[in-house]
Amino acid sequence: MASDMDEPGTPATDDAGLDDDWAAAMAEQAMAEAAPAGKAQAASIFPNFDEAGGKGSLMNELDMILDIPVQIAVELGRTKMTIRNLLLLAHGSVVELDAMAGEPLNVFVNGTLIAQGEVVVVNDKFGIRLTDIVTPSERARRLGH
Repeated sequence: MASDMDEPGTPATDDAGLDDDWAAAMAEQAMAEAAPAGKAQAASIFPNFDEAGGKGSLMNELDMILDIPVQIAVELGRTKMTIRNLLLLAHGSVVELDAMAGEPLNVFVNGTLIAQGEVVVVNDKFGIRLTDIVTPSERARRLGH
């Protein structure tokens, strides 16, 4: 016999419907555990890179992400200041940065340091010549700090 409340603050539920939901969930879990470490599901979702055509299909998969925009930022240096000093800035104010003149500039892609470089001028526009690319292992090491 169902009461008005199964638990304090929880409305009563239909016991037959609850049993069916639990049975379905248990059956789904049993099927997932029967597949050896989920390999059957992974094989149907992800391509097998061991096959002869794996490299070509990998390039086709990469083509899908080549047009995704990323944000690139070049950092000259950094500084900290109080809000009072920030509000005092006006046209012609000089903000001292922690970088020295001639030091390499940091290049960030979506907030992650990927390279360092130097300023160049090409056709009256500023650019940056990359002088040092941060390797993936170096990026991983820097994340640990």
